[in-house]
Amino acid sequence: MTRTNQGNTIARLARQVRFSVNPFVDSTSIGANAYSAKPCGEGLALFLQLTIELLGPVETDTGFVVNVTEIDRAARDSAIPVLGERIATAYRQGRHIEMPELAQMLAEAGAQLAGRFGAARVDRLILKLNPFREITMDTNEPGTITFSEKFEFAAMHKLWNDNFTDEENFAVFGKCANPTGHGHNYLVEVAVKHAVGGPDFQIGRFEQVVDTELIEFVDHKNLNVDVPEFGQRIPTVENLAAFAWERLVGKLAPAQLDSVTVWESDRTYCTYRA
Repeated sequence: MTRTNQGNTIARLARQVRFSVNPFVDSTSIGANAYSAKPCGEGLALFLQLTIELLGPVETDTGFVVNVTEIDRAARDSAIPVLGERIATAYRQGRHIEMPELAQMLAEAGAQLAGRFGAARVDRLILKLNPFREITMDTNEPGTITFSEKFEFAAMHKLWNDNFTDEENFAVFGKCANPTGHGHNYLVEVAVKHAVGGPDFQIGRFEQVVDTELIEFVDHKNLNVDVPEFGQRIPTVENLAAFAWERLVGKLAPAQLDSVTVWESDRTYCTYRA
């Protein structure tokens, strides 16, 4: 949250709206479980999730930026039909939906939502394509989309500073200073920006670069021993995020690296961006 010169608190409010698309079913069943998907889909349907992020003042009387029921209503009245119809039409035509068309869909959905939320404005729309991959349209950068995908690797490390005494190391790093090390199942989310209408962005090539330039260097490794960069750098999650950035920056053309987030647990993560 931020506070304006007039004293109003400006907050970013996000609402996830889940829905399904049945491209080859004539009638759409709305259903009654928005937690799962609404429209609900029948049989093997396409499941998607649209996150709407708003920026706006917090109302003194209600404590709301916008009542989330209003966001749900606007999304399902205006944005979801745009996305659903465009996706269904492409499927019926036997046509693949490329990134530029997805960006255009989000832009159209954003236009349908504009002006629906009083003093709050739509800042970002995020379309989750699967549990590990999403695209984002920032209304401040209409000609650019952000694509992000999660990867995993397993590694061990020891948090230790040779300039500290043993007592100092255990005091600072606790159990993470275990002399024989300890392991994590890490997650890495790599986000890139890509110009709409620019050179084709190929997800397969993107994945190959991340795998070759980063994952293969750290997966099933002792970070302190097997990765030279951590000979003089303590392999904390903060330094791992910076290391991942250094390995990938400038190598993901035609896209531009935007951020790298490394999770060492479901409670601890660090994001690095330029």
